[in-house]
Amino acid sequence: MTDQAVDTDGVRQSGEPAAEGHFLGRTRELKELRADIERAGLDTLSGRKAPRARVLLIAGRPGSGRTALAAELVRQVADGYPDGVLRARLSEPDGTAVPVERTARELLAALDVTAPPGAGEDELTEALRTALADRRALLLLDDAAGAEQVDALLPEAPDCLVVAVSAGPLTGIPDVRPCTLGGLDTKSAVELLTRYTGSVRITVDPRSAESLTEACQGRPAALTLAGGWLATRPQAAVSDLAKRLHTADEDGADAGPLARVFRLVHDQLSGQAARILRLLCLAPAGLVDPHTASALAGCSVGAARATLDDFTALGLLHAVDSPVPQYEVPGCLHPLLRSLAETRDRPGELQLARARMLERTVRLLQACRAVTETDSPEAREKLAAMPREVRFPGPRAAADWLTARRPALLAAARLAVADGELDTLARRLLSQLVRAMVAHHGTQAAAADLYGVHGLVLDVARRRGLHREQAAALLNLGDVDARTGRTRAALARYRAALEAGREAKDPYATGRAMESVGGAYLELADYDRAADWFGRALALCLARDERADAARLYGRTATAHTYAGRYGEALRSWRAAAAGYRRNGEIAAHARALSEVARVQEYAGRPEESLRTCQEAVEWARRADDARLLAALQLRVADTLERMGDPAAARLHRAAAERMLAEEPSESDTEPESAEKACEIRSASDED
Repeated sequence: MTDQAVDTDGVRQSGEPAAEGHFLGRTRELKELRADIERAGLDTLSGRKAPRARVLLIAGRPGSGRTALAAELVRQVADGYPDGVLRARLSEPDGTAVPVERTARELLAALDVTAPPGAGEDELTEALRTALADRRALLLLDDAAGAEQVDALLPEAPDCLVVAVSAGPLTGIPDVRPCTLGGLDTKSAVELLTRYTGSVRITVDPRSAESLTEACQGRPAALTLAGGWLATRPQAAVSDLAKRLHTADEDGADAGPLARVFRLVHDQLSGQAARILRLLCLAPAGLVDPHTASALAGCSVGAARATLDDFTALGLLHAVDSPVPQYEVPGCLHPLLRSLAETRDRPGELQLARARMLERTVRLLQACRAVTETDSPEAREKLAAMPREVRFPGPRAAADWLTARRPALLAAARLAVADGELDTLARRLLSQLVRAMVAHHGTQAAAADLYGVHGLVLDVARRRGLHREQAAALLNLGDVDARTGRTRAALARYRAALEAGREAKDPYATGRAMESVGGAYLELADYDRAADWFGRALALCLARDERADAARLYGRTATAHTYAGRYGEALRSWRAAAAGYRRNGEIAAHARALSEVARVQEYAGRPEESLRTCQEAVEWARRADDARLLAALQLRVADTLERMGDPAAARLHRAAAERMLAEEPSESDTEPESAEKACEIRSASDED
């Protein structure tokens, strides 16, 4: 979501972002739209305060320059909206409507508002309305598939303005101000051609130029392709192109001017270039880079980059402002590309091209992650063994690539899963995408994207009957639900993961699911069930002699008993946990467990025993050389002494704790941001 004036449904009218001096024509439309902004709405006329933002609609067929007009309007009025401009595209290149929750999340991210991972449409749209309630912002909603999408995103703020772009009316949204586009006027259309051909070729034959604009029906997309074609053929006469298009129109070979010009441009490309162009309909999210084009066509990256630059000169692609070379397929050309590909390329060839693209993406994601893991000679050797064209010069370049290609990578994952015939590649792609995001952004920062990816993993695993991977995906989804307060949803996920783990006969997944079920019940204050499920997980750990996990589960069981007021059982479990930590050599954990024993003893009304246990924990904390833990335990001793009627000794312990905390650097200075590790259960087919 970038603040660029790019005509995503057509082609840029000038080959550049819309700016003063570059935008052509549409003077009447702009004047009417600006007047509509100032005009009183129906609510105002009836004496009521407008409940929501005003909506202006720019309607027109793809290729009519509707997005360019919207971008120019936004540029002209943006100063009146100090809280900025938000942009979102509401349709995929193939015309599929983008889910409202995805759009709302992207808009919230643009506002620097963090939305809970996995939140539903209602929660996200409510958060968006709340974020915009006190703002004066402008929303450009491009390529809306229907009124429902726009209506769900409307701010409940009369000071905001929404500019929507659509092919037709937005029936159901009250007081919408429509502006329907046709072709450019002749003067502007000829000027657009002049920008590509130069003034001489137009001046010497103005009638042919007007004839050409007539053949293109003044459509900016068709005129841009015609101008690009003429610009790359200095010897071609404008009259020749005009005659060709008029002849094609008379023959009825194509449905419209854009299709006629596009077919002409395509048919005069070299065989390899034409094939690359057709295959661009497979580019995820309509975003293509040299690697994508190279993999689709089976050519070198350098050759693909040169071809993409040639396409940009012809107006067939837009160059995207990005830290890495990236291009956008205009939305109006996508159906034409897809139709040609289905006509001229065999289904098997298209599937092979898609598989090559996914394989290259997997390799790039592997390299993107591997460049962050060069601490060991083995990792450096593994990185050096990768093909040079997929390696990154350093972690910064890899992070920039991952950020720039994020929309395309997520779209590639969705398309691979939806395809249904490339599930092995889809699974590898999802696995590498998760690892790359975690390596560069961390689990917490990438949680929203990872939630969607884990959902895709679950879809493939269910389709293929892969119970082990089902369990992993369900556990990851449940963990996110639990962290965001959706405890009952998390509980359902964990129970499903338990069933999948049992089907897979996987003790790790089964035990992890049992513990997670117990944790969910603990959060729901159902302490009896929590203790029961922790006990089941503990029994499994003890049977497999997993001592570290057993010690932790003793502690979790003790916590449930403590909350339930069963202090005797809680003490037994905490002592077992402390003994387990001591046997495992985890001195700090042993001290913490003893501290919890002291806490339960205090709850049980045995302060003397609590004081002795707490002092023992202090000694173990000194052995662990953990200053923060030692300070916390000193404060615990001080509190206990105060309750026992010894304030002087309590002050000494409290003063000692304060000295330790003053000498210890803050936790944020010494420890990186913690990130909960995702549950990763890899299948035998996964490659690294």
